[in-house]
Amino acid sequence: MRILAPKALLYTEMEPVHAVLLRKPRAIYFDPSEHPIALQLGGCDAILLATACKIAEEAHYDEVNLNLGCPSNRVKSGKFGAILMRDGKHVANCILAMKKATNLPISIKMRTGVDELDSYEYFKGLVKEFIDVGVDKIIVHARKAWLNGISPKKNRTLPPLQYGTVFKLREDFPHIELILNGQVNSIELIESALKHVDGVMLGRLFCHDPYAITSIHKYFYPAVNLPTRYEALKKYLAYAYTQAQKDIKLAILFKPIINMAHALPFAKKWKQALLKTIQQQNKAGILELIHAYDSLS
Repeated sequence: MRILAPKALLYTEMEPVHAVLLRKPRAIYFDPSEHPIALQLGGCDAILLATACKIAEEAHYDEVNLNLGCPSNRVKSGKFGAILMRDGKHVANCILAMKKATNLPISIKMRTGVDELDSYEYFKGLVKEFIDVGVDKIIVHARKAWLNGISPKKNRTLPPLQYGTVFKLREDFPHIELILNGQVNSIELIESALKHVDGVMLGRLFCHDPYAITSIHKYFYPAVNLPTRYEALKKYLAYAYTQAQKDIKLAILFKPIINMAHALPFAKKWKQALLKTIQQQNKAGILELIHAYDSLS
């Protein structure tokens, strides 16, 4: 992501707080080139979250984010993610503990509502509680979360988008940094959103078509030179090779580039080349993949 979007603030995947406390490499390690980067935490215990914030600061993260939006059953059973939106006071206590534990900015990522608690007044009340204890930034996936009856995948598409609900927050809380998330996947949508919010978070677009981020980045930062697909892959595969020597799984390393040939005639063959390397656990073959891409293109 950093190769394709030099000016973006990156967020990790949601890392369970216990993995961070155990200092598992995958949970806290990042390459220095990835700055600025935020560690996204999943947890519900104020003391543990505060300790994780101290670890994040020691690891030189630039921000800590508390996830209040994930609706999966596994996360729900652990009492974190979107289910926390049912208890704003508890979340506020967590944020307060996190703020006291670190000098890093603390942000939250939330939905517009959860289950039957989906009125604007409820949403606004939650946000006020979080602002009152000092949260630095609020990122809103502009959909409510349904904790029963639909899958996490459908939770990303089935509940209707509510951009207007997020934009209304700007009127009620003009001084909080507000970020919009949720199917914001074009320059036109981003420009429209930026009339009401301070920034946008792009997630699924990068998963489905990583290189698409370059056209957006170029539009907003025209002076920044960006790599071609080939150049980006060559640089990333060199990085992946060094990480594979540290026993990072190939499936994890290849996840960001599986769709790097999206919409190109050889997209399927590119995926097959990656999957074959994963199946064979061929670490030495990582660097050869750039030649495979070159021959396919």
